[in-house]
Amino acid sequence: MHAEMIQRSHEGEPELDVSIILPVFNEAGHVEKEIHRIHEAMRASPYTFEIIAVDDGSTDGSGDILRRIEMIRLLQFEHNRGSGSARKFGTMAARGRIVVWTDVDMTYPNDKIPALVASIEGHDQVVGARRTEEGTVKLLRRPAKWFIRKLAGYLTGVRIPDLNSGFRAFRRDVATQFLHLLPPGFSCVTTITMTFLSNGYSVAYIPIDYQPREGESKFHWWKDTRRYLLQVVRMVLSYSPLKVFMPAAAVLFAVGAGKLVFDLVDKGFRVATNTLVVLGAAMALAVLGMLADLLVQLNRKRHSIIPATRPASERLPSEPVSGPEPPVPHIRRD
Repeated sequence: MHAEMIQRSHEGEPELDVSIILPVFNEAGHVEKEIHRIHEAMRASPYTFEIIAVDDGSTDGSGDILRRIEMIRLLQFEHNRGSGSARKFGTMAARGRIVVWTDVDMTYPNDKIPALVASIEGHDQVVGARRTEEGTVKLLRRPAKWFIRKLAGYLTGVRIPDLNSGFRAFRRDVATQFLHLLPPGFSCVTTITMTFLSNGYSVAYIPIDYQPREGESKFHWWKDTRRYLLQVVRMVLSYSPLKVFMPAAAVLFAVGAGKLVFDLVDKGFRVATNTLVVLGAAMALAVLGMLADLLVQLNRKRHSIIPATRPASERLPSEPVSGPEPPVPHIRRD
């Protein structure tokens, strides 16, 4: 299904409170049960909602099951495009002011989606931070994810408890500014977190329990971890290249300066060629970083969506209020 078709598919239809996007790839054994669990939880909530299931080229009959479920909107791809593509096109088709991303593999507490949506008040995105690490190859995944999380925190300047949780809710109007940046694979969840934070939008975290998944995992620990790392580095270069080039330039300059002092003292004021090479490399990296940062600033998109703000009724008595209060993106509760 083409992007233009998806965008046109909900034009003129009434806006809802919540759209829940469910990427589905070979989940025949439990997809119907999980959709019913989500539907019952949302029916008991005060929100108007829709459930959008995206069949990502399933080959185990998941698509046939989804076509029989009347309580969902269904998008179907002829072949597997990846979890990121499913979430992106599902979000493009969404009518809800708040979009929820989650999975149907029984790992996330999907019966708590109404509580997740309620937690977004005053924030642009809220993420379910997992208390435990499940899955295969934990001894390798944990240090790799820790390093990637620290690298992402270095870029954004914000502590990130869980960078790649697939259980999250966010404002659709904010997210649509960044959907074109989403990669096709699992690292889309990393990207949506970092784009929000890098552009001044707030992300809150709530702790959740994470259960062992049903069915076979599609996560390949080496291939997908490498993609996560490359995506974080790409985001750093896209938003703050100085944070990559300047530390490297500073290290080289320190090494070169130390070698220069050694040459002056030990070689009778004769400077070795390798000292000049190291100092030249440091200068070249610094200049390259400044040029890259200039290009980023010149080409940075100016966003028109106002970040979420705290309602005036929640301000502390000592907090001054200057001028009219900016609009607050509340969720309508019918």
